[in-house]
Amino acid sequence: MFGWQEGFGAFTVSVSQKDRVARYVRDQVDHHAREAFADEYLRLLNKHEVEYDPRYVWD
Repeated sequence: MFGWQEGFGAFTVSVSQKDRVARYVRDQVDHHAREAFADEYLRLLNKHEVEYDPRYVWD
């Protein structure tokens, strides 16, 4: 764990998406200017049907 956080979230990607993921990481400052991290995180959880309790997402 990092010193600035209490929890974590992790997603896996297939090797076929490595270039897309690398581009995302490279451009994430611009990306998060358009979509806040919290909005993106919840969107991904919902898109991939990850069960979560909203009371604990941002603890």
